[in-house]
Amino acid sequence: MPIASDPGAGAAPDPVPEFAAWRKGVAGVLAKARRVEIADLPAEPERLLDETTYNGLTIAPLYTRRDELPEQPLPGAYPFVRGRDAARDVHRGWFVGARIAERDAAQANRDLMTGLENGISAVWLTVGEQGVPVDGLPTALSGLLFELAPLSITAGSAATAAAAQVFAVLDGYQAPARADIRVSLGAAPLTSRFAGTADIGVPEAAALATQAVARTETVRAITVDGTVFHDAGASDAQELGAAVAAGLAYLRTLTEGLDIADALGQLEFRFAATDDQFATIAKFRAARQLWARVAHVCGAPAFGGAPQHAVTSAAMMTQRDPWVNLLRTTLAAFGAGVGGADVVTVLPFDSALPAGELGVSKAFAERMARNTQLLLLEESHLGFVQDPGAGSWYVEDYTAELAARAWAFMQELEAAGGYLAALESGLLAERIATTKAARDADVAHRKTAVTGVNEFPNLAEQPLSAAARAQDPEAAAERDHAGARERRQLSTAARRPGSVARYGAAFEALRDRSDAYLATHGTRPKALLVPLGSVAEHNVRVTFIANLLASGGIESVNPGPLEVGGIAAAATESGAPIAVLCGADARYAAEAGAAVAQLRAAGVATVLLAGAAKAVAELSEAQRPDGFLAARIDAVAALSGLLEKVGA
Repeated sequence: MPIASDPGAGAAPDPVPEFAAWRKGVAGVLAKARRVEIADLPAEPERLLDETTYNGLTIAPLYTRRDELPEQPLPGAYPFVRGRDAARDVHRGWFVGARIAERDAAQANRDLMTGLENGISAVWLTVGEQGVPVDGLPTALSGLLFELAPLSITAGSAATAAAAQVFAVLDGYQAPARADIRVSLGAAPLTSRFAGTADIGVPEAAALATQAVARTETVRAITVDGTVFHDAGASDAQELGAAVAAGLAYLRTLTEGLDIADALGQLEFRFAATDDQFATIAKFRAARQLWARVAHVCGAPAFGGAPQHAVTSAAMMTQRDPWVNLLRTTLAAFGAGVGGADVVTVLPFDSALPAGELGVSKAFAERMARNTQLLLLEESHLGFVQDPGAGSWYVEDYTAELAARAWAFMQELEAAGGYLAALESGLLAERIATTKAARDADVAHRKTAVTGVNEFPNLAEQPLSAAARAQDPEAAAERDHAGARERRQLSTAARRPGSVARYGAAFEALRDRSDAYLATHGTRPKALLVPLGSVAEHNVRVTFIANLLASGGIESVNPGPLEVGGIAAAATESGAPIAVLCGADARYAAEAGAAVAQLRAAGVATVLLAGAAKAVAELSEAQRPDGFLAARIDAVAALSGLLEKVGA
């Protein structure tokens, strides 16, 4: 099929005259790479470079003036895509949040004050079983200047009692402008129900909202916590769609006693920010558009600008090579800030591990989390411009498409009877579990990279403690269900309350098995690399295999280029029960059969080949290796099988 040509006579001029030349260049490169004629490519060859996200969105390789959308209104105006606050202080930017989860009220107060003195500007306090006792709230909040630092609490089933304590503190607090005091009571019964964590009921949350409306401060009673969907494996569209559906359910209850404006004023949203910076930018912009649309349909478009609290993704965090989490959270904070979140909380880089696991102090980890945001604001000056992504053809298109997908998911939940009905029927969990399975498969096949885990792992790092392994129920589930099919059938409903489906859990479970083997045998499981031919012939595959094996905790022994006659000696010297032939396909055709025979004669139990089976298709069954390690295999299943063979 010929490549699409320029518009003919009489057609509107192409807004990007250079596009045809670019397309021709793309066709040339693709034809060469695929070893086909240009005429054999589609009419729009650039479509072969498209990528599809877990939201079902298509990401094009290039965005141009052809993709231009109408300009959105300025910040502070419906539909709030560009921001909910027209007069946000550009010198402050977003609020720098920090979560304080300390059981001792006095220590919580010290942490709070230390944070405020060193850069945070918003406080997120855990209250109840996982944090400050309810009756310790006055002590924990002592000295807080409420009009300068917004306060959010998460109290679960103690939300009503905690709210009463907060109101008592506020009643005794002197402030000239009470409306400048912003407090979120954090009641989240609907999203907590999905997560399986304790919370008050919806009627109690509605009663709290009625009390909040009567206050002279700016108090919001309910948090729609989208992070619980994200932590379970949801796509961005599913997280946003489910959050909007939950928000609608709250509105239906709240408007039984409040007018729509007051009801809308009682909700705030919390979403996860990931290291996919453009997806995160679009996510927060799309979330505002979605909720503004709800407010518009309810007849109160001016009240559709609900506050957004961004929290860096717990699912993207790794236990292995956790220092990389510093980079992940930097990108996440960048995306959330550029996307217009009101408050951003960066989780400490070691949050997937027990306290003290890395030998660093809690204060150090919290300082790194705090300074991540301060660098973005104070040195990179990201807060100086509101919605800097506006006008980007890519960002605008991504925002619009993501909003459409999220709205469609919300409509699916509504068609099923609404949020609660979709939750109780299992529909919501089923949809999210499907996305999680797709992501797990991509990670397992190393199509999606998790740096330090399934790519570029560090086998020299210290093994995790038993406490760290026990802390991660997802990894425990992977250890209990080593097979690929069982792994992907783990349902969202089967997860522990409040647990997180971390992206790298399956590979980290393999590393746990390697650590256990190391503790028993004094060495890690080993595999001999058998490089055939010159360095130019085997280097790419040697590097690939060493990286692949290390991601499963298997150490590579590389003796350097080997002649067929020296393979048996190298195998005997290494003592490795596994060997992997590494070379070019042409070299395999000439030498693989003899190499396999040498390795088996030397007592190597499992002989593998780096590449596809077609490379040795002409060999007899006796000469063929036992398996093949190629790009895009299910690495988790393959590595798990190898660990089983060596007794790990």
